Amino acid sequence: MEDTVLSHSDLSHSDPATGLPVGPRPKPVDVAASGADAQSSDALLALVLKSVDDDKAEDIVQIDLRGRSDVADYMVICSGRSSRQVASISEKLADRLKQDMRISVRMEGKETGDWVLIDAGDVIVHVFRPEVREFYQLEKMWLPGGATSGAAAPADQD
Repeated sequence: MEDTVLSHSDLSHSDPATGLPVGPRPKPVDVAASGADAQSSDALLALVLKSVDDDKAEDIVQIDLRGRSDVADYMVICSGRSSRQVASISEKLADRLKQDMRISVRMEGKETGDWVLIDAGDVIVHVFRPEVREFYQLEKMWLPGGATSGAAAPADQD
């Protein structure tokens, strides 16, 4: 029987109680086999961006999370002018994803309309009221250093 030793880089998430990394990361996937997954996440991103743009979302930012997080491939952050518009953008996005891609999303915060989180699997979407977005400054946490909130994250750089 072979002993397996895991380093911090092999671990995927932290234990909430201790903050220590736990759980093995998924094994790297063959590049040829992962092509379909990349296309589906890119298609999902394109649909999300089109939907929020069609519904007049403002300050739309896309952040490439591939290689930086196991949670999703992309994050989209945008704003609505009011609680009603935030809820509407979110609801219409969920409907389009269900109709066009057969994806049922998980959504949190639609009732208050201040900040709606939409988990569509490979793409995570945050729809904010401007004041709430400014308060949390989520882009600062995820955008690379030196980038501004009005710009998308650059492609992978080696």
